[in-house]
Amino acid sequence: MDMMMCPHETRHKLWSLLGDIPPPFQPQVSVLSAREEPTYRLEHLSFANGVGDTVYGYMLLPRDIETPAPAILYHHEHGGKYSLGKDAAIKVRENGYAPGLALVEAGFIVLAIDAYGFGQREHQGPGGASESGASTELSLFKQFLWQGRSLWGMMVHDDLTALRYLRARPEVDPARIGAVGMSLGGSRTTWVAALDETVKAAAPISQMTRYRDFADSGNLRMHAIYYYVPGMLVSGLDMEHIVALTAPRHQLILTGDLDPLSPIDGIHKVMAYAGEVYRAAGAPDNLALMLYEGVAHAYLPAMVEASRDFFLRVL
Repeated sequence: MDMMMCPHETRHKLWSLLGDIPPPFQPQVSVLSAREEPTYRLEHLSFANGVGDTVYGYMLLPRDIETPAPAILYHHEHGGKYSLGKDAAIKVRENGYAPGLALVEAGFIVLAIDAYGFGQREHQGPGGASESGASTELSLFKQFLWQGRSLWGMMVHDDLTALRYLRARPEVDPARIGAVGMSLGGSRTTWVAALDETVKAAAPISQMTRYRDFADSGNLRMHAIYYYVPGMLVSGLDMEHIVALTAPRHQLILTGDLDPLSPIDGIHKVMAYAGEVYRAAGAPDNLALMLYEGVAHAYLPAMVEASRDFFLRVL
């Protein structure tokens, strides 16, 4: 195991890898509509992200909560489901769960936004209405490279800006904020928690391994283009350093042991390094791995329940 890196130096390097992106800021949010559901209030909102694009999101507020209340930044997945986006939080899946609803019904305020190219942003690329989905995603990747940015950096920028809004809401206890998501959402969760210490608990699901181990697997075709951070493999950093930045805050990693996007050897290397950092920080029990045997790339009901119970325990 290499020597543990200084957190300040690691964060500085991560920011440089993301490219020439503006710092997160306190956005001016417009509530476009609101409706009352049986167990929660749903607000449809939007904000300008500071680089000419509009971010759309949902805020879910439990009925009859005592405020200030704990809150979760929910990150949707990819899976080629470009039209889904933030609706992933409230749409009941084939497994019987809507992850955002499970959280709001447990008493958490939930914020979910559309990442670039998803949901209401499917046509928010250089080609406008002439392209959608994967075409928008690829065009955005190219455009941002020309601008000295990265698609991944801009996704993370929007998430960090949304986090600023979430913790400023009067109903939210800013000392009790968590982040969760699966696949693309898992990586968003990991990076946001690493870069912003106001995230007190993180639960990345079905996306956790070293970039180097994934590269060595030869399966680069299996990940969408957002995943590729320019310079990552020559930066001296890898996923273990990003995960370790969350120490000593709470972190629960949930993933299948047969997930081709998360080679198991890489998971164990991440846990070994980050575990040492957590021990050195005096919080060895604040980092945990739930490995699901015989499971590939999935968002199981058990994962929804485990992440919800984790947040109930630590927030």
